[in-house]
Amino acid sequence: MRMLFRLAVADFRDRVRRPAYAVILFAAVGLGYLATPAKEAGWVVMQVGDYRGTYNSAYIGMVVALAGAVWLSLGGFYVVRNAISRDQSTGVGRLLAATPLSNVAYLASKFLSSVLVLASMLGVLAVTAVVMQLARGEATAVDPVDLLSPFALIALPLMALTAAAALLFEAIPLLRAGLGNVLWFFVWAFLAIGGQSPHAPLGGIGVHQVVRSLGDSMTAQGIDPSRAGEFSLGLTLVSKPLKTFDWAGFDPNSEYLLTRCLLILIAIALALTPALWFPRFDPARGRELQDPPSARSADDREESAPPPVPTVVIQEEPGSARSDTLGNVPRTQVKWGNSAVRLLVGEVRVLLQGIPLWWWAGVLTLTAVSQMVTPATGVTRILLPLAWIWPVLIWSRLGTQRHEHGVEALLGAYPAARRRVLAEWGAGLLLTAVAGIGPALRMVTGSDGPGLLHWFLGALFIPSFALVLGTLSRTHRLFQAAYLPLWYATVNGITPLDFMGALRGPDGLPAGMPPTLLIGATAAMLATTFATTVARRAAS
Repeated sequence: MRMLFRLAVADFRDRVRRPAYAVILFAAVGLGYLATPAKEAGWVVMQVGDYRGTYNSAYIGMVVALAGAVWLSLGGFYVVRNAISRDQSTGVGRLLAATPLSNVAYLASKFLSSVLVLASMLGVLAVTAVVMQLARGEATAVDPVDLLSPFALIALPLMALTAAAALLFEAIPLLRAGLGNVLWFFVWAFLAIGGQSPHAPLGGIGVHQVVRSLGDSMTAQGIDPSRAGEFSLGLTLVSKPLKTFDWAGFDPNSEYLLTRCLLILIAIALALTPALWFPRFDPARGRELQDPPSARSADDREESAPPPVPTVVIQEEPGSARSDTLGNVPRTQVKWGNSAVRLLVGEVRVLLQGIPLWWWAGVLTLTAVSQMVTPATGVTRILLPLAWIWPVLIWSRLGTQRHEHGVEALLGAYPAARRRVLAEWGAGLLLTAVAGIGPALRMVTGSDGPGLLHWFLGALFIPSFALVLGTLSRTHRLFQAAYLPLWYATVNGITPLDFMGALRGPDGLPAGMPPTLLIGATAAMLATTFATTVARRAAS
């Protein structure tokens, strides 16, 4: 146990030293702020119809803990899912293979380390809850037990389940890379929505007994919960300030406590299950664990990638009568033409490398179905979102591949960094247009000018979004984690977040983001990408 604890703490210390961890902590503070809006704010995270609880320790601790349980179980998965691949890429795995450390002990230490990382985020949320209670000023007496118990009973078991899922996905070859990232989003959506049902297995996310307690408090204060409205958990826009009622917290019964303990036991079982097949980096036990470049984080590749070998290219001057070789050194022949076109073609080839035939078959199928679906609104509402989720794993390559494959130093010698970045963005734009060509053709034949405009702006927005996130983070996971919720919000009819023109108003016109916002966001993201690339080149 002492060795297990030391391994987990060492791994935890290694993770918290990374800059990305500080970014996540700042995001946790922002989440705590969003969960406790002011009276005049136009949004709310937890409500019962037109009511919310007074911001005392019990209510503010509950709403922040539930927000953390829901959203950190999504983002936290992407934060801790490189536990094994980092040991592989840095060479630590081979050292561990030479030690008597068992598979169970190794996986248990990684699981415990991931739980510590996620628990530290909950700790930041808890501190934020105290600050927000004092800032809102509706109840200034802080009760540590009432405030912290929701974090321990509701959020912490879900963080353990998230850490176990991340470790399990990483130990399964098929789910080790981008496919696992996408699959987790849909698993999370099912758990977050279905887990609020009173019939969810093991009490779901643990909110049902909280809802009953809220209803009992409202009844005791003369408020009819059935007339007040339904319980809602999630970011919701409100048109007027909510009414308040006092809630002193809930007393969990023995059945509730048992289900929370069972969730932790299930998480431990899931985390240790890969011990049945995981080789622990030992070549003698079979093929050593190898991750594709897309499954490895930028930090991992920085430490493990060998330095690129510089090459010298000697070009022949136009009109020269010299031979094709200089001594024993072959020379590159001069090619005349438009270098911008050749650069764009090269970036397209790099972006599309390794795409299987069945992926292209899916694009053709969506294109064909788009021409047959009636009415035309079904194309924008259903088929357009399907078309623009299909290339998500390819989009996530934008801005990351030069760092993944260790050619960033070579590209640093390229005289025009902006031109190269523009070509990479153009390759992403062409991919987006090809993936969504079916709905676009249907809009053309249906004379849907406004819809076609939003389609075009969405096609500009998506590769810009992927390129800026890939350039800033140098990893695929950030775009995958950010794009999927944005896409899912559009599919579920959240109009202000519709970036592709899929949602229509009563007049049949696109009702999502205004064109000026999409144009401004695209320009800002491209400017950020150019500035970051130039700054990194100057610093290298």
